[in-house]
Amino acid sequence: MAIFDLKLPKTIARALNLPVRDARRQQVRVLKKLLKKARFTQFGQKFMFDEILFSKHPGKKFQQLVPTYNYDKIYKEWWYKTLDGTPDVCWPGVIKFFALSSGTSEAASKYIPVTKELIRSNTITSFRQLLSLTRYENVSKNAIGKGWLMLGGSTQLQKGATYYAGDLSGIQQKNIPFWFQGLGLYKPGKKIAKEKDWTKKIEEIVENAPNWDIGFIVGVPAWLQICLEKIIERYQLNHIHEIWPNLSFYVHGGVAMEPYKKGFEKLLGKPITYIETYLASEGFLAYQNRQDTRGMHLALNNNIFFEFVPFDDKNFDADGNMVDEPEAYMIHEIEENKDYAILISTNAGAWRYAIGDTVRLFDKERNEIVITGRTKHFLSLVGEHLSVDNMNKVIELASNQLNIIIPEFTVAGIPDGNFFGHQWYVACNDQADENDLAKLIDEKLKELNDDYEVERKHALKSVRVKILPEHVFLDFMNHKGKVGGQHKFPRVLKGKMLEDWKNFLNSNYQS
Repeated sequence: MAIFDLKLPKTIARALNLPVRDARRQQVRVLKKLLKKARFTQFGQKFMFDEILFSKHPGKKFQQLVPTYNYDKIYKEWWYKTLDGTPDVCWPGVIKFFALSSGTSEAASKYIPVTKELIRSNTITSFRQLLSLTRYENVSKNAIGKGWLMLGGSTQLQKGATYYAGDLSGIQQKNIPFWFQGLGLYKPGKKIAKEKDWTKKIEEIVENAPNWDIGFIVGVPAWLQICLEKIIERYQLNHIHEIWPNLSFYVHGGVAMEPYKKGFEKLLGKPITYIETYLASEGFLAYQNRQDTRGMHLALNNNIFFEFVPFDDKNFDADGNMVDEPEAYMIHEIEENKDYAILISTNAGAWRYAIGDTVRLFDKERNEIVITGRTKHFLSLVGEHLSVDNMNKVIELASNQLNIIIPEFTVAGIPDGNFFGHQWYVACNDQADENDLAKLIDEKLKELNDDYEVERKHALKSVRVKILPEHVFLDFMNHKGKVGGQHKFPRVLKGKMLEDWKNFLNSNYQS
């Protein structure tokens, strides 16, 4: 079934149109649309959305009148009201859905508002990405008409007094367009998608795998890899293409693919096309729409207004907390090869909201970004400025050079006498020497990061590696109650999470 056989409703087809290429103009239009819609909400009245709309420069006026928020601040001041069913708080109407998100380190779940408008926007961005595949060369476009295995959260949502809550992936799957489900493309289907127990969900997918012709797989790498491994083991296959010969695309997001790719490709019988997405609980921010590129195209004209705060000592403290009045720039004002924390305003009532990610402008002409890490997941004990992007890359290089698979890892800053060191915890089921791996990681980081190289001659005195079986990382996530595609192991351990990790290892895996 070719891609052009997919008949889209006319309203969606019109919404997929991209008539304007100028980034600034698109973003100003989006901002005005959001402000008009929310002008009579409690938030819009307090921060004078009408005045912003009549301003000659609404972007600048918006930044002057509206403060920046992180989750704790906006929840404490505004979003808590929506859980009680109060209408018209930050967005018109009553919020019917909340995405539960605990990220990688926080203990308590966050309740992120999800409106019907946001769900529609996410769906439209998904179809834009799908249509971009028509420009890909040397790939099987027939696979688009095959099954789409979406390994996401349960569609059996928690019921509150006036709302339903669950993983965003579960909310989105629950609201998949009827015509997409009617074509029979959506797998694993409604019944299995409701399952909350991830072990049972994967078992049911394994059981049904021979009945499906899968062209796409969608989900977080760690859990999809587990799923494919179990299918291969159950049916005694050499690789997954023996049961799904049309599997051609993998749509991934949430974490960088580099650390998982070497292990993932051992499960394949032929190359597949990897497509990265930037789908956060707060919205579908960006997606890869070109072949063989690292960059993801920002969704600039689909109800998300973007701002970018330079990720530097002026705007963030040593713990990664943003100052109250940071410098903030629009898309047309930022530069390539600099790290920025991203702020978004959306059609779900997030306003100047810091989602906690750092990005870098990859291609200014195409408005493409790469995710470089988290504002609180970095190491700079002595000025080494080690980003998650650096960490992912060095693990990929080390894996290839030593011919080993490292599906998970995390790093912590540790004292070393009067100085400091880095302690790496690495998941690896292959034979590997900890000292050799530590030396290689150190050498590659010196090549990737000039600041790191300088500090290794001064206050950063040691780099240590502890190799652990892969199941230890999964066991810890299970111990913390963070099982499933919404939860990712943190790349940097600090504070209580580091203390819990050490206690877990000491109690369960002392050698």
